[in-house]
Amino acid sequence: MKKIYLALVLSALFLAPSLMKAQEVKYVEDPAQGYLFNRMQDNWFISLEGGANVLMSRDDSHLGFGDRIAPVINLSFGKWFSPLLGVRIGVDGYQAKGVFDMANYDGDVIGARMDTHKDGNMTYYKQKFIQFGPKADVLFNLTNWICGYRPGRFYNAIFYMGGSEHWVYQKPYTVTRGTVTTTGDYKFGASHNLALGGGLLNTFALSKHVDLLLDLRAEDVQEHFDGHGKERNCDAAVLLGLSYKFNKVGWGAPVVPVCPKYKYTDAEGDALAAQLQDANAKISDLEQQLKDCLNRPQPVAEKAAPTTQLANIYFPINVSKLTKSQVKVANGIADVMKKEHQNYVLTGWADNYTGTDAVNKALRKARVATVKNYLVKQGVPAGILETTTNDGNLTDSGKANAAKDRAVTVMVKDK
Repeated sequence: MKKIYLALVLSALFLAPSLMKAQEVKYVEDPAQGYLFNRMQDNWFISLEGGANVLMSRDDSHLGFGDRIAPVINLSFGKWFSPLLGVRIGVDGYQAKGVFDMANYDGDVIGARMDTHKDGNMTYYKQKFIQFGPKADVLFNLTNWICGYRPGRFYNAIFYMGGSEHWVYQKPYTVTRGTVTTTGDYKFGASHNLALGGGLLNTFALSKHVDLLLDLRAEDVQEHFDGHGKERNCDAAVLLGLSYKFNKVGWGAPVVPVCPKYKYTDAEGDALAAQLQDANAKISDLEQQLKDCLNRPQPVAEKAAPTTQLANIYFPINVSKLTKSQVKVANGIADVMKKEHQNYVLTGWADNYTGTDAVNKALRKARVATVKNYLVKQGVPAGILETTTNDGNLTDSGKANAAKDRAVTVMVKDK
């Protein structure tokens, strides 16, 4: 198989110029594969909106439309998690104007004034108050859903739904009911309303990071500020504003390779066919050379005569542990053993000039066991090490040289 791989590599080298010309691979984003999530710090935005709202409770139609127009403002901070889905939270505040019919009074009158308004034979009390509090919305990009995401699009229509909680604030008021007149001071935080609503947020890109906003919204507001008990009001508003987008503002799709189609002329086709034929001929020649090389007789290397003795490791009198100097010797022996494919015989010795026979016998066994265990710890296979002891003297050169008899000899075992 190796010769086939080599032939293929050489063939690729011969054909490389033509292949590079024909296969100019490009890598492009493919939205059909979906879109990738961005980092958490991307796709954040902050927006400020201001505009006008109109309160539409039960009796407000008796007051002119223009007299009910009041200001509204919103500051929001939010994030898009995908080209379709996002959230925003913020603070919402607006003034509301209207009237109510004292004849239908059945609850606390909040925000009413002594000013009256005539409509036909009926008399209504005017009311004006301010509400503000937190607001949260879930955003859904209709344009990206219907038309598909496109970076740098000028216009986006975004549908949203959410809720808010508003605290009501009103200056001192006076209310007359029949012959009874009531005065009071409805201070900040004395009452609050819950509201659910939605709207259509229209965005127009002024730059990569700045959008112009046209926000059309409506809310169903819990009524705790006029004489209609727990009925609900509708509040409609139109707001204009600006939004600033932080960090990365777009979305990336997975990158896929695209191989362009290449149409050869007849001359180019003939030239490629000739190059391929020449490459096949060279491959055949290389295959034959490989066969000849594999079939060539290999010279037999002469086997070196084994060395009988590898080394000796010496011990102090009556000691079976390795000294620091002999540890270095044992490390060198281990390095040799791990490189050579040989079997070895380890023989334990003790001098017969000192100590009893029982002590010397135990020393021989302990010394050879110490050397073997150390060599195995250094990575030498235990299977190539054979251990034995010898009751004689290693040098047999007298008591003056007894230190040379306290050793473990390491011998190469002849095959």
